[in-house]
Amino acid sequence: MIAATETSSSTPQSPVPQAIDPIALRRAFGTFVTGVTVITTRDGDGTPRGMTANSFTSVSLDPPLLLVCVGKAAASFAAFNTSDCFAVNLLHEGQTDVSSVFASKSPDKFQSIVHDRVHTGAPILNECLTWFDCTVHDRIEAGDHVVLIGAVQAFGTSPSAPLGFCRGRYAAIKDPLPPGWLASHSMIVGYLIEADGQILLRSDGKGGWVLPSAKSRKAENELKLEGGDALTLLPEETFLYSVFDVADSDPGYLIYRARLAGISAAIPMPPGFRFFPIANLPYDEIPAREICSLLRRYSRERRDESFSIYMDSNDGGRLARLDGTTLPWAQSAQE
Repeated sequence: MIAATETSSSTPQSPVPQAIDPIALRRAFGTFVTGVTVITTRDGDGTPRGMTANSFTSVSLDPPLLLVCVGKAAASFAAFNTSDCFAVNLLHEGQTDVSSVFASKSPDKFQSIVHDRVHTGAPILNECLTWFDCTVHDRIEAGDHVVLIGAVQAFGTSPSAPLGFCRGRYAAIKDPLPPGWLASHSMIVGYLIEADGQILLRSDGKGGWVLPSAKSRKAENELKLEGGDALTLLPEETFLYSVFDVADSDPGYLIYRARLAGISAAIPMPPGFRFFPIANLPYDEIPAREICSLLRRYSRERRDESFSIYMDSNDGGRLARLDGTTLPWAQSAQE
């Protein structure tokens, strides 16, 4: 009896299962810092559908696979559950408004969002940080979500800072592009902006100066700046000016010549921006020699009121004069 009692009392007791508090669990999951994505697809009649999601991860490089989780209660769930393709659009730090639009119940989320088709036909958001165009590799039932595994068919990225998310709110990500990291499948889009005989340059944060840059390759009527400011450009005086590479491993440069609308060089610019007289540009403080060469060419052409378009080539490049004639860059540099 004693032995039996001792044996019985020393047997571990099975723990009583505790109910999981879904709200507390959601908060716990939310402590993991993620990016913010907009996943997109098209329904049966071709209408674009999309929703904000942060349950995204890479899966494999060979074959190239990724996954997203789509809630079954989402308004666009049926479209994602039946379509044979989808896209994942990672948002940059200036796209909190885009995130809010796709997190809403708006019946037409794409009305004010510029998007395009690339490979599969799934909507690609033009201004996003990174996009992945995928065909559906597999679907896996997982509780109140379906896991979509996508086979990447095409992708693109940019050097912008990502939009972060943690504990139910947006989070800032510092120093998103370490030294040596470059944007793939992309180009740096710069603007050579003149007003009152002066050129607008932007501080690179390291004591040097660079041209103002944009996120879209297409010439825009507005040049959006960090912090929400924007400079209005004259569309009739915005032209392609130069296309070139710095090195085989670097992104290319696409430079537009432009003028500001109704703004002179005397009006205060946002922090980090400054106008310099064309005759006194800070060449010694511009780190890229290619940009220095571009500005020297512009200075000559502005003086002569005879402009051209530069196209890079293996033998030093070509200048296409606006009257239709062409001139080797090496010859132009000697004039």
